[in-house]
Amino acid sequence: MLKNHRTVVAFISLFLLFQVAVGADTVAVNVGMVPDAGATQVSIKEKAPLKAYLEQKLGRPVNLIIPTNYNATVEALGNGSLDFAYLGGLTYIKAHARYNVVPLVQRSSDLQFRAYFITSSNSSIHSLADLKGKTFAFGDINSTSGHVMPYLEMRQAGVDPNTYLKYRYTGSHPATAKAVESGAVDAGALDETVYQSMIAEGKLDPNKVRIFYKSKPFVDYVWVARKEVDPATQEKFAQAFTDLKEGQDEEVLNILRGKNFVRANNEEYTVLRLVAADLKMF
Repeated sequence: MLKNHRTVVAFISLFLLFQVAVGADTVAVNVGMVPDAGATQVSIKEKAPLKAYLEQKLGRPVNLIIPTNYNATVEALGNGSLDFAYLGGLTYIKAHARYNVVPLVQRSSDLQFRAYFITSSNSSIHSLADLKGKTFAFGDINSTSGHVMPYLEMRQAGVDPNTYLKYRYTGSHPATAKAVESGAVDAGALDETVYQSMIAEGKLDPNKVRIFYKSKPFVDYVWVARKEVDPATQEKFAQAFTDLKEGQDEEVLNILRGKNFVRANNEEYTVLRLVAADLKMF
């Protein structure tokens, strides 16, 4: 009888361990992305190949989520709604300070990123100085390439936006581009990769807009993990991105607007952290 009892207990223990293991593999991973290219249902559907790729690499279901704004992405990491997220430089600084998120990977281009200043093709604007007295569009107030760095560049050029411009926030890079294209504003600043992809995909008419200035390089986007995510899963997630190969994973790389990924670290953001503090953005 005792032997049979031990057998039953052992069987139940193994069964429960199996259930835990299976359960771990079926719990969805929530992955968020700041709405740098617009927070719409269409933009989520367009990222389906990225979702499928991450599911294959992680061996678990993935929920791809685009919160309504940059701050919402940060707060979702803080409250546990997101496990991983794609953040701009400023949102990363805020998320790291508030919730100690873990930087994982970034595109190699994010180490030397630029903001593009654009205007209409027939505009008289050819330099930052020409912006005086004009209307201007920033993206989201928390965007590094759509607000913080362009604002700094204009101020350094003697064109303080608060003094010389009438400006507004469009909420996203594509919205800024379309505002310039339509003539709603005289000029605007946005993410270089969003501009390039909009031109390539026919979402922005190159005959109607032109780049008149490119910012100095700065460090920008990064993929992060919520600090509570176990190290093994963090490593799997990071490896999924560094495994991407140009010429082999083009569909996913096009969604990410990159060519390859490298490991990221917090120290890279020291200068941006100082700039954000100076502008009282952090």
